[in-house]
Amino acid sequence: MHMLKLAPCALALGLAFGTAFASGGASGPVVQMEAQGSIGEVVVNPYNIAPLTAVIRNGGYVIEDATVRVVPKKGGQEIAYKVNNAELKTHAGIPVFGLYADYENTVEVSYNRLFNGKKEAVKETYKIRTAPVYMEMNGSVNTKGVMFDTEVKHVDAKYADRLYLVNNLVPKPPKAARAVWNNPAGGALEWAYGPANGIIDTKGEVRWYLLPNLEMYDPESIYKSGIMMGFQQGTDGLLTWGYGQRYVKYDLLGREVYNRRLPSNYSDFSHALDRAQNGHYFLRVASADLRRADGKRVHTVRDVIAEVDENGRVVDEFRLFDILDPYRDVVIKTLDQGAVCLNIDASQAGKTLSAEDLAKQEASDTFGDIAGVGPGRNWAHVNAVDYDPNDDSIVISSRHQSSVVKIGRDKEVKWILATPTGWSDKYKDKILTPVDKDGKPLKCENNACEGGFDWTWTQHTAWIVDSKTNKDVLFLTVFDNGDGRALEQPPLPDMKYSRAVVYKIDQKKMTVEQIWEYGKERGNDWYSPVTSLTKYMDDKDSVMVYSATAGMGAAPSKDATGKAKAASAHPYILEFDWGKTTPAVEIKINDAMGYQAMPISVDKAFNYQVK
Repeated sequence: MHMLKLAPCALALGLAFGTAFASGGASGPVVQMEAQGSIGEVVVNPYNIAPLTAVIRNGGYVIEDATVRVVPKKGGQEIAYKVNNAELKTHAGIPVFGLYADYENTVEVSYNRLFNGKKEAVKETYKIRTAPVYMEMNGSVNTKGVMFDTEVKHVDAKYADRLYLVNNLVPKPPKAARAVWNNPAGGALEWAYGPANGIIDTKGEVRWYLLPNLEMYDPESIYKSGIMMGFQQGTDGLLTWGYGQRYVKYDLLGREVYNRRLPSNYSDFSHALDRAQNGHYFLRVASADLRRADGKRVHTVRDVIAEVDENGRVVDEFRLFDILDPYRDVVIKTLDQGAVCLNIDASQAGKTLSAEDLAKQEASDTFGDIAGVGPGRNWAHVNAVDYDPNDDSIVISSRHQSSVVKIGRDKEVKWILATPTGWSDKYKDKILTPVDKDGKPLKCENNACEGGFDWTWTQHTAWIVDSKTNKDVLFLTVFDNGDGRALEQPPLPDMKYSRAVVYKIDQKKMTVEQIWEYGKERGNDWYSPVTSLTKYMDDKDSVMVYSATAGMGAAPSKDATGKAKAASAHPYILEFDWGKTTPAVEIKINDAMGYQAMPISVDKAFNYQVK
């Protein structure tokens, strides 16, 4: 009786899962994978962290010379690319990138199938269903369950194929707020906003996003949490970035190349890493244990660059508290304390630190991620590093010194792009002289210059335009956030503005010419008090700009309890033809905390030249 009752269940299960039974029972190991086409099954989210990707498995065949086309929605953006044979072998099939979320995607593929000594050209169409975009929530009623709420303002035809990686942040989840460093004191461990990283097309649609699993990211773990920042796509098509105590490399399908702990001498990665031409990485970190001149041991804050080789060995370091002056305070005293990078506190908007405040702080044992002077406090806030192979040096951006600095392998300063105010005699001959287009020095006084030139203030990103730079002349792109401009706070908050800037630096003559700017004309609505990016893109001879916290600098409002509430941000993605000041691309993202954004190449990712 029991056997008779079980038989219909077994039959139903067999039919439901596509199994086959012989009259004597199961015919052998069961394969329960459905193949849509003439090769293998479709695996969505093959590596568990990129839900809008898939692999069409090779089904045991050898396949070569594949192409993929994700059919666009009506009026949407097509994504089509070739896949080199190395990728086909690596993923055991055809990698599919750029699926729409919560949608039945149509994907067209072509390939050569090799079997029994014959080669067959195949063209097929697959249907691939995806789930909605998932966002980790922090329980706040002010948190939207939408990754990117986009408004596409304008896109020139030249840029219609663009895909933009958007590196945004979400409010710190309570899970990530349970630990700080205490041996030694200080550091920036509590700086742990959540990830919101995705790729959008020029129609504003999400076509890829990162859904980090617990293997790679755990907000409750000291060594697996932290803000994901510093994304780069290398010439090999792979993505590198860092977070907290890690730096990593993955491909666009989510396959891990490596995920490494920082070397033990360092802590608190954030903001920036640079993949140098020789394969080394320059990581913006901090000292995990520094004994100060007064004998106190501290974690430092955002003031060390560690150089590691391909195997993770440290080959050099740049200890900026030894190279620069950690007690130069002219910028620290003019920062708006309501927006000291991402330590946003609307109740402190417009307030600044006095010399007395800094003196009391230095006399205390108060260390950590606080604006202040001396090692162990946020005196430098380095947010960019870029290696220059022309003279084996690095260029760094120090927000809390409003300075871009070039430093040689010998740890000597080569030049400083900043106002001369507040620098000691040791550095005065390193400060670049502003000039006009004819090389004539400009008149500068009271931290301002004639001729339309301006230095950058609390800037983010200071990146070399490699293809236009040589040993003598260097082109530099910078996002000038503009807080503390001319070392003062303006009479009214809405007088603040930000700029994207390109400089031409004559490294022999020690001069700097401002050759392009954008943003002043956009006024306070485009002002980004923190974060943001300006980056040259060689493929289209263009300048990419992300005003990542535009709108956040507006006067704070009050909530129902009367507590000050920061204004919400609405970042802008813009891209410009080189030398032009009218955006060729403008996309607005509503109600988002932005960090950086940049174009991503699908061709690099799947059709790079294998060496």
